[in-house]
Amino acid sequence: MPLVNFRPAPGINKEVTDYTGEGKWTDGDNVRFFQGLPQKIKGWEKFISTTLVGVARDQHAWVALDGTRYNAVGTDRKLYVIEEGLAYDITPIRETQALTNPFTTNATTSVVVTDTAHGAQKGDFVTFDSFSAIDGLDMNKEFEITSVANNNAYVVTTDSAASGSTSGGGGSGNAKYQISIGPEISTSAFGWGTDTWGSSTWGTPSTTSNVTLEARQWSLDNFGEDLIATVLNGGAFQWDTSSGVSTRAAAISGAPTASRISLVSTPDRHLVFMGTEKTIGTTDSQDDLLIRFSDQEDITTYQPTAENTAGSLRIADGSRIVAAERSRGQILVWTDTSLHAMQFIGPPFTFGLRQLGQNCGIIGIHAGLDLNGVAYWMSQDSFFLFDGTVKKLPCTVEQFVFDNINITGSENAFAGHNGEFNEIMWFYPRTGSDTINAVVAYNYLEGTWWTGTLDRTTWIDREVYENPVASDYLPTTTANNETIVGLTDGATQMFLHETGNDADGAAMTAFVKSGSVEIGEGNDMLFVQKLIPDVQNQAGTLNFKLEFKNYPNTSTSTIKTTTFTDATEFVSLRGRGREFTVNVVSNTTGTAWRLGTQRFDIQPDGRR
Repeated sequence: MPLVNFRPAPGINKEVTDYTGEGKWTDGDNVRFFQGLPQKIKGWEKFISTTLVGVARDQHAWVALDGTRYNAVGTDRKLYVIEEGLAYDITPIRETQALTNPFTTNATTSVVVTDTAHGAQKGDFVTFDSFSAIDGLDMNKEFEITSVANNNAYVVTTDSAASGSTSGGGGSGNAKYQISIGPEISTSAFGWGTDTWGSSTWGTPSTTSNVTLEARQWSLDNFGEDLIATVLNGGAFQWDTSSGVSTRAAAISGAPTASRISLVSTPDRHLVFMGTEKTIGTTDSQDDLLIRFSDQEDITTYQPTAENTAGSLRIADGSRIVAAERSRGQILVWTDTSLHAMQFIGPPFTFGLRQLGQNCGIIGIHAGLDLNGVAYWMSQDSFFLFDGTVKKLPCTVEQFVFDNINITGSENAFAGHNGEFNEIMWFYPRTGSDTINAVVAYNYLEGTWWTGTLDRTTWIDREVYENPVASDYLPTTTANNETIVGLTDGATQMFLHETGNDADGAAMTAFVKSGSVEIGEGNDMLFVQKLIPDVQNQAGTLNFKLEFKNYPNTSTSTIKTTTFTDATEFVSLRGRGREFTVNVVSNTTGTAWRLGTQRFDIQPDGRR
């Protein structure tokens, strides 16, 4: 019998069984499809050597007027700016208090700090300065608050035990409190008022919930060369590039103090807040559907007058604004149920709104992006695009993604663009994981999909930097970028992607698995005796695993495994069954490969 070409259709199709997936790839990890062929993804290496405090939720890179490259990273606990390989803490200070003899020691590592109406919570950061040593302890450092005793006192943990016990000491100095941290993960809220009427008995708090406590998120953008950073449901801050990395971001004077997101409109240059306050400065007046924008070229003026272009709008469809992206000639605004366009129309109204689609909401604040006027986003149960019309994206992995997604944590999904390979990647948490641990990618030029276990919480494409930059969360690692006393675990490592073949020097396991191969309708047995490989750009050893079965649901199978290098001309095999699947695997350092058309010597065989 002549040789049989084996080249399944490009893309992963998880909507089929192995048997109905004949001529398709049905599973894979760390394998993309580019120009019709499967290939192992490229590797990554550390972008900076140190780790950052907390889990990164957004990053934004830009080039200052003097040519310096910056990358801002917002985590659940801090705000950083990376300048040419070094990370600097620019987390805003919410309050500075002058204190006298605030420290109480008890010959242990616990120190009680007295500060009336301190407003701090467990996990917040405070820096002391100008105090005298107390019982052998130098308190002029940054601390993570270990616990809060009451509104007037909290506890920090020192590196060593105090040499004695003193009630009220340390002399006079300052306590600088950074803005409070946010939730590390999204969680369901339990108790009274968190579920539907009748879900619990009278006087008993509910143990189920339809209320989600949102994880800390950031909106990062530029106004000129300066950074604008807005905390989800919190304040907005500006970091002045010309002031240098030793200066922290500061609250924007006159700006709303509670907003969901912000961005700068172009080319008209208004600072736009969404899901913001009806009354500026009154957080209780936050309206999740209200849009408020500054005067043109003035990010401190928001009260509309006859002489300025400040103003507000309100979206009618949905329960809250979730995300926004600049697009061609407009700003796209997503609620949890709909898509809208916000367009600059000039005075006296400044901006206008029109609805573009219903039942097409977005799953998270960073789950959508715009590429040259075409928007792509992940909703609660589908993928969509907008190119003038809202359309649902055909997806060959849709059930696999949305049947196995952690609904509560899905609002942290992050969309990234990889222009080198024409890919949009959505990083999301699967069921059973509170943190992001999976990726689904779409090649928008070829219409193919692939899935994997790459766990990145943020991603930016190669623009400011030569390669994409992404962040990985390490929940059991203590950050080492700065000296913070009493720091608890939870750190972010920044990686430079699409470089080399390995996972920061370690082996990267990659595989792609096919649907069944058979003769005719599978009535006849087949016998495979030879494989002629066709692999491009191969480095290292590649493994082929063939699994032979007589029936799709049989519990027994015969597995034949062979390996080859780029010098292998053919491989002799002896495998028999009614059908077989092909699994191509690499799991050692330095490996790279791109599959062409493999050829098998397949012959009919007897049924006995």
